[in-house]
Formats: sequence, structure tokens, C-alpha cells
Amino acid sequence: MLETSARLLRMLSLMQTRPDWTGPELAERLGVSGRTVRYDIERLRSLGYPVDARRGVVGGYRLGAGKALPPLLLDDEEAVSVVVGLRIAAGSVVDGMDEAMLRALGKLDQVLPSRLHRRVKALQKYTVPVRATGPAVDMDVMTVLAGACRDHEQLRFRYSSHDGKESSRRVEPYRLVHRMGRWYLVAWDLERADWRTFRLDRITPRPPHGPRFTPRELPADGDVAAFVNQGVQNARGQYRARVLVRAPIGTVADRVPPAFGSFAVIDDETCVFETSAPSIESLAVYIGLLDADFEIEDPPELVDHIRTLARRYTAATPTPTPAAEPEPAEEAPRG
Repeated sequence: MLETSARLLRMLSLMQTRPDWTGPELAERLGVSGRTVRYDIERLRSLGYPVDARRGVVGGYRLGAGKALPPLLLDDEEAVSVVVGLRIAAGSVVDGMDEAMLRALGKLDQVLPSRLHRRVKALQKYTVPVRATGPAVDMDVMTVLAGACRDHEQLRFRYSSHDGKESSRRVEPYRLVHRMGRWYLVAWDLERADWRTFRLDRITPRPPHGPRFTPRELPADGDVAAFVNQGVQNARGQYRARVLVRAPIGTVADRVPPAFGSFAVIDDETCVFETSAPSIESLAVYIGLLDADFEIEDPPELVDHIRTLARRYTAATPTPTPAAEPEPAEEAPRG
């Protein structure tokens, strides 16, 4: 019986590594006959694990989705990755998720082998995750929105803008995007006939949802993250700047976070940096991150501010006075 139980666990582990297995493949990996494989498949089904079977030349077995989650059999690297990932994610900005993550961590800690406990504790002790500082999002709201995205169902909700004004929205939801501590919904606004981004912490769903819709092509050629970045910049950016950078784009693009602006190639030695910010002072900070020679093309007030900064920095770093040369020593009188 012990041998059979161990073999069933091994079969479960194999079937979780890829979707489809043929009978001969399972028999070879388990070191048993094809008849034993069929018997073991029936035993798994009797224990409540749905195993789908397909007949024919390309037939085989697949572990299906059941009412309960089957035991997840992880190798060492997978187990450590899951535990460390859960510990880091426990500082998320999704209300209600911390408790679920801690419950999952408790279960994993209970069954984690001692050799893996040492690795996890070392990673936990010598790494310092930064807790998310964005506004908290209700996990129930996130679940509702993700389900509507999955099922292609129109969504109705109340939305509170940055100035506190509320409005009713009817949208076709597509993606949830996490950006710099905040969650956003990318959706097609049916009233405005255009793509929009909405902060999840400002959304209050209004069921029922539906009807279903036919998905459209995603904005920004499918790069939803770039679309959200651009939308956030437009929303916050009262001031915009266009800067000619005298350096290759590959040299400077990694120095500026994508959320701060975008680059375009001019030639092998020159590129353009476009950014937006709520103040001229912030624009100057973003440009300073380039660490390269540049020329401001727009706006004029940014040019004036950079000149002010140049004078200020020059005054703060006076040219050191040259050290006085030592006077030549007097020659001793000749006797």
C-alpha cells in the first residue's frame, strides 16, 4: 500500500509539470506496466482528482480542474521561490490579500523540509523588501474586475476622479495593470468611445454585469503597460518637455524609469527625450537623470529654470584658490 501511495503522489507530480501525458510515457517514468497506470488513474479519480482521458493514437491523460486543489508537489527551487515570493508580496496594497498569503505561508512553513528552511531564512534575513506605499485596493473589487476581463463582460461602476467628482461609467474591461504602487484598469469607455485607464482604488462596481462583448484590439499595439504609463503622464503632466540628448538611446534609456518619459532615436549618437510632470522643477529632475549633454527644445520656462539652476550650482561650487608657490630657499653664504 505504501508503494502504491508513493506512486500515486509521483504520478500527480508528473501530471502537474505539463498538460498532457501518454500512457506509455507515464509507465516509463514510473517503472510500471500500462495496466498499472490505468489502475492508478482510476485510484486518483476515486480520490476526487479529475483525470481526463483521450483515446486514439494521440490520446493520453490530463489532470483537470476539480472542486478542490490537489496537492502541489514542488521541487526545491519551486518551493523556495513560492515562499520568498509570498513573503515579499505580503506587503501588497490589496486589502484582504495579506491574510490569505500568511495562511498559505503557514501551511508551507509546516511542511517545508529543514534544508529548505535554512535557505528561506537566509533569503529573508539578508534581503530587505520595500513595502508598497500606494492606496489600498479591495480584493473583492479586484476579483470582480478580473472576472469581467476574463469573461468579456461589460462593467458598470461608480468612479471618483482625482478632484473627488463621481461619475457613472460603462466600459469593456480588458486588463489590470500594476504600476508604481497603484492598480489600474484598462478599458474601452462606451460613452466616450475611447480607451481609458481607471484607478482601482476609485472604482465601486455596480452589478449586474454584462452583456458580453467582442474584444477589440488592445491600445498601443498591445503594449498595455506603455499605454498606462502614457495615460498617467498625461493625467499628471501640466508641463511637458522635449529634450535633444547628445548620447545614444541605449546609453541613457536605462537611466530614467519608464514612468518618467519616453525616448525616440534620431541617429546613432542622438535621441529625443519627451516627459511630463506637474511642475517645471520636476522636469529638471528627470532631465538630470540623463547624465548626458542635452538641449531643451521646449518649453521656454524650463530653459529659464535650468539657467537658474546652473547659476545656483556654480555659486555652490566656487573655484578653489590656487595654492601659493613656496618661496625659494636662500642660498647659504659661501665661506
